[in-house]
Amino acid sequence: MPPKSRRDELVEAALRLFLRDGFHATGIAAVLVEADVSKMTMYHHFPSKDELILAALDLRDLRFRDWLFGRMQVLGQTPRAQVLALFDALGEWFQGRAVLSGTEFEVFRGCPFAKAAAEFPGIETPIHQQAAGHKKRIMEGLGDMCHKAQLPEPERLARRLMILKEGAIADATITGDSASAAEAKLMAVRML
Repeated sequence: MPPKSRRDELVEAALRLFLRDGFHATGIAAVLVEADVSKMTMYHHFPSKDELILAALDLRDLRFRDWLFGRMQVLGQTPRAQVLALFDALGEWFQGRAVLSGTEFEVFRGCPFAKAAAEFPGIETPIHQQAAGHKKRIMEGLGDMCHKAQLPEPERLARRLMILKEGAIADATITGDSASAAEAKLMAVRML
């Protein structure tokens, strides 16, 4: 595997800080220190902080979807079980047992896409659109899995599962209780 470029290192560092501290609260100076790059290097790759946020969200989107759908396939023995494994995977994430990059477990701090949409509330802004795009791609992936499982009304079911997923994430974020994933799974079983 080739070594990471300075741009990749910068995006990785920014993502770590955005996940931990939020988007507005993370200043460029902190990113420069974390990535060990100069301001000139950063602005060479990203003309604005918003462009850096978009790159970080793009990386997170790829990693999260790869992890989530990969875990669902590992945890479920049948296509139907794989759909329901959505909530088992979420439970792992909520409990800090998810490895989304490298080999380290990630501390659960809520959904960075929901946070990005909240911090950039203008629905037409690029960052808000990036967050919405992530949610759409997750729902499409769930729809594909529902099709494969031959479940009735797969697109509608995927939308409902998405709502359960988002509710479980919000509950776990607010209460710190990872059991919301198991509760959501019980509701999903009734829907299937």
